[in-house]
Amino acid sequence: MADWQTTVTSPALARLLSTARLPDPPGAARRPAYRTLAAQVRLLVSEGRLPVGARLPAERELALALRLSRTTVATAYEALRADGYLRSRRGSGSWTALPEGSAPPSDALHPVPPDEQGRVLDLGVAALPAPQPFLSTAAARAVEQLPAYAAGHGHYPTGVPVLREAVARRFTERGLPTTPDQILITIGAMGALHLVRQVLLGRGDRVAVEAPSYAHTLQALRLAEARLVPVPLTRGFHWDLAEWRRVLSGAAPKAAYVVPDFHNPTGALIDEEQRRELLAAARSAGTVVLADETTAELGWGLPEGVTPPRPTAALDRAAQVVTVGSAGKLLWGGLRIGWVRAAPALVRRLAGARVYSDVGAPVLDQLIAAELLTTHLPAVRAHQLTRLRDTAEALDAALRERLPHWRFTVPPGGLSLWVGTGGVSGAALARAGERAGVRIAAGNRFGSDGAFEHHIRIPLTVAAPAVPDAVRRLAEVAARAEQEGRWQGADDTQPLAV
Repeated sequence: MADWQTTVTSPALARLLSTARLPDPPGAARRPAYRTLAAQVRLLVSEGRLPVGARLPAERELALALRLSRTTVATAYEALRADGYLRSRRGSGSWTALPEGSAPPSDALHPVPPDEQGRVLDLGVAALPAPQPFLSTAAARAVEQLPAYAAGHGHYPTGVPVLREAVARRFTERGLPTTPDQILITIGAMGALHLVRQVLLGRGDRVAVEAPSYAHTLQALRLAEARLVPVPLTRGFHWDLAEWRRVLSGAAPKAAYVVPDFHNPTGALIDEEQRRELLAAARSAGTVVLADETTAELGWGLPEGVTPPRPTAALDRAAQVVTVGSAGKLLWGGLRIGWVRAAPALVRRLAGARVYSDVGAPVLDQLIAAELLTTHLPAVRAHQLTRLRDTAEALDAALRERLPHWRFTVPPGGLSLWVGTGGVSGAALARAGERAGVRIAAGNRFGSDGAFEHHIRIPLTVAAPAVPDAVRRLAEVAARAEQEGRWQGADDTQPLAV
């Protein structure tokens, strides 16, 4: 029997397939539908977006979801089996696989394994190293405090009180009066988003999202069978409020997921007036606004003396904003600490729902985060923002020198540059980079419908002195991708490179 990693339903697979945008075939000929379907599944598996070992829907079920004939799906499945990307057993169904001898797929948005860090340049994951010596000092202090907690069971479904107080105090300092009973501590920001989605959204609910948006959240929503409604940012990376009003009134989404503070991936910062207008439109539509503030403290490019906008929830008059935050981007991702700020009644609902999964975040991690927020926050912010600013300046110079036809705007903050690649496929760059030991996050991962093919996200996580060499390697990968002409057309009769 296969050891299933996950079962992918027909609606979830249909939404994933819609993001697997393929290059046009050479000439005027169109691919037969079964070959397109097979190529899309191969692409999803090769990029790690569809796990190896995932059980796929039955042929009849998928045919209904995709509005294709059962023969088309059956022929695509047979092609995948012939190429080694699908295995089947009578009575057990079909599951994704890799051709014999293939390397496991890697995902540029997942961390590089420790044994590969010396040979792989990671331009995929947007996460900073820990700020030292502040982390070590805070950890030592947290260990001293731990015995006072060790006498109990260690389960805190809403979070350790000292950390809830620290997070509430930080919201208040930023212009949003907050009490500890409005805070729930989670295992990272993704844990917070998962919990909110689990409690507030049902299968098939519409969720309006920015385009582009945070790739992991988009993927999680797809797998949860949410129906994503993309709302493009303007060319200047602002909210298109006319389009937001149209979507909110016409589609009536259950929730709107936005990243207004140093947006991932563009780094854009939305002003207070736009936030007010979006909230008014969402209130009229009965839509919950899920504001992701994981990058809200990362304003490294703001002019001196300029104060960033208040949290979106500070403008909320109807308790319709649920805010998600994290210690991972500013403090350290290894802490795995996130939080939700919401009305106390919703916090209690979330706490009640989570006890069937993780019970609570690790106590020691919470004590370390509380110490960093309470004692070391100004110094940590200065340390991390200086690093990000220096890297952004170095990347700006190196990209303009090595890849002058690429286009980007240096943002006022955040963890990345959103780069237009001058017509080169981001997916082709990612594949060429994988062979050259360079992890690249293709732009189509940040679109809800496979858009942004000619973009990549470059994180500001390479130390500034190492940037010139990193961009040199990136330029070599770009040249290889252009020479191979992958963006002009690929032979989808062969398995896609892993």
